Amino acid sequence: MLTIDPKEIAVPKLHHYLLGAIGPRPIAFASTLDVDGNENLAPFSFFNVFSANPPILVFSPARSGRTNETKDTYNNVKVNPEVVINVVNYDIVHQMSLASSPFAPGVSEFKKAGFTALASEAVAPKRVAESPVQFECKVIEVKELGNQGGAGNLVICEVLKIHIDESVLNEDQMIDQHKIDLVSRMGGNWYCRADKESMFEIKKPMASLGIGFDYLPTDILNSTILSGNDLGQLAGIEELPNETDVNEFKLLELSDLFVTLEDNAARLEEELHLKAKQLLVENNLKEAWMTLLAFNNG
Repeated sequence: MLTIDPKEIAVPKLHHYLLGAIGPRPIAFASTLDVDGNENLAPFSFFNVFSANPPILVFSPARSGRTNETKDTYNNVKVNPEVVINVVNYDIVHQMSLASSPFAPGVSEFKKAGFTALASEAVAPKRVAESPVQFECKVIEVKELGNQGGAGNLVICEVLKIHIDESVLNEDQMIDQHKIDLVSRMGGNWYCRADKESMFEIKKPMASLGIGFDYLPTDILNSTILSGNDLGQLAGIEELPNETDVNEFKLLELSDLFVTLEDNAARLEEELHLKAKQLLVENNLKEAWMTLLAFNNG
């Protein structure tokens, strides 16, 4: 394993490692005004939500690693502490990328990138009409993390208004993760699209308590077929299936396998582990467990 001391490598190389490893990162498409009221629009992937009460978003327009210059967005929020953070989805990703070009101060990225500037209700900076979600924010603090190239500047924002395109809502008026079609930044020139092919669901263990790895049977824990992810799913079950359910499942679903391989225990165990692995892919946790336990109930 490569081990790196950040103090011993050049900042551009460190930047590469950080952004290559920490991703995908959400994008804050930030709209601000300069001291003369000129519009500015720029994307930042050092961004996330940090609180719901109060609603706090934080993004960081870092100093240039090459020139040590500060970004227009940073300069703007220091004199006009308001910002609209627009969410970026796949429909506007190329326009957003164009807006990241190093246009001169005072040049409107709204016009350069072909966006529609929409008046805000609580702050002066405009919203991006094409963005599916827009957060009007007041800047409550800017925390500078250093004065050298590559240093971040944390812009801490409190959300005052949220505007959501109704086309991305489900029947419960909540944001549908399939409809919003978000994009995020990876390392280098790479982006990631959160569509139905890339998303998967894992239920949060908030109200349940799994048995844990320490309660997994040894033959399952030492399986050469089941991965750490597979074992994590298995260890998340609250209670193992009872013997009656296992025997019934074995009779109905696994009988052909047991008959075919009754004289080859090693191969039978391997096939059962492969079947259980596939059941886990299909999120059939209980059936996966019954398949594994059927071997020991033979």
